[in-house]
Amino acid sequence: MFNKILIANRGEIAVRIIRACHEMGIAAVAVFSEADKDALHVQLADEAVCIGPAKSADSYLNMQNIISAACLTDAQAIHPGFGFLSENSVFASMCRECNIKFIGPDAETIDLMGNKANARKLMIDAKVPVTPGSDGVLNDVEKGKKLAEEFGYPIMIKASAGGGGKGIRIVRTPDEFEDSFVNAVNEAKAAFGDGSVYMEKMIENARHIEVQILADNFGNVIHLGERDCSLQRRNQKVLEESPSVAINNETRKILGETAVRAAIAAKYKSAGTIEFLYSSNENKYYFMEMNTRIQVEHPVTEMVTGIDIVKEQIKIAAGEKLSIKQNDISINSHAIECRINAEDPDNNFAPSPGKISYLFMPGGGNGLRVDSAVFAGYTIPPYYDSMIAKVITQASTRQEAIAKMKRALSEFVIEGIKTNIDFHLELLNNEKYIKGDFDTSFIGKEFGKY
Repeated sequence: MFNKILIANRGEIAVRIIRACHEMGIAAVAVFSEADKDALHVQLADEAVCIGPAKSADSYLNMQNIISAACLTDAQAIHPGFGFLSENSVFASMCRECNIKFIGPDAETIDLMGNKANARKLMIDAKVPVTPGSDGVLNDVEKGKKLAEEFGYPIMIKASAGGGGKGIRIVRTPDEFEDSFVNAVNEAKAAFGDGSVYMEKMIENARHIEVQILADNFGNVIHLGERDCSLQRRNQKVLEESPSVAINNETRKILGETAVRAAIAAKYKSAGTIEFLYSSNENKYYFMEMNTRIQVEHPVTEMVTGIDIVKEQIKIAAGEKLSIKQNDISINSHAIECRINAEDPDNNFAPSPGKISYLFMPGGGNGLRVDSAVFAGYTIPPYYDSMIAKVITQASTRQEAIAKMKRALSEFVIEGIKTNIDFHLELLNNEKYIKGDFDTSFIGKEFGKY
């Protein structure tokens, strides 16, 4: 096992990983930008190294400085968390070249699954269902038009190197195709430095269902059930839950087995997520992408399975075999996660950085967890993602989990900045949500004022 791990991240995920390290008897090294010198992850770590100015490109994305910090502190491994360098194959390769263990999959796997067009082709070869679309990168407008006519509109043009809901164009008529194609290519070049795109038929009124997997270095692969991530605003997840009310036990079993097959095809090692679009009307599911890192919403899976996914990542990276078998996984409860962001829902969800003058986080009772890195007196910098906390509730039924979440959010007090807590309460009180009647278009349709 490692003696010391550097966490190449910030915010609540850095705090989450530091706590896991300490519980395992591992020293934790924090890295921080000049804007984060007073951050909680810096205070909790055993050592901390400044890696540059506030701008992410000069600090949390500065591979050379992070590697130097690891060498300086004799860290044996680097945990990248999510975002920043977590899915950067160049960084994973640099770690390997410097004899530092990257806590995640191999660089080759990150490359393979990070290119959505190549991942799609791999899944087709592995007989994992994919949406109708191009076999790989689409280079020709006329060929794209013919495929679109064949599959039927609407279709989506997507950046091969895309992610996080970026680099997507929805095309509903043939007249829109050419302009959408050109715009998608240009946006892909600007956002990802890679102008390649591919095409898929758009599955409307679909659920976004993802399956958590764990895979070790000895060929053992298991899944930890599914999460329903359908509640999204502009392709960004807002609330997640496990298990999904849209999936019956038979489909659940098939989805899990399919995710394991996909991970095996990718020769995957570490924790990862296979994402699917699920059509409730047709009871059909389609591979969407694989995330080769820990997910923001991993706590809901941890709550319903009792498995610490971050600790499992560390054990796998240290060369240990999975101690859990598929038959050990039992899900007999329900968990919900709400992402609390420093943003103003009444002002088009504009970021709301600033000093927290007063803070009271909810607590009390079983089945309530708050992952955060903020505290009273802390100043939220304007340079990074607006998520400041995750509230997770667990109960024996979905109705109880919802009631517990409403209670927790109603107790959450944070002054000095704007947050989306009231927006979450509106969502949780929505009759259709309570009934489980929603899909990826739900927030746009039901909450048009936002």
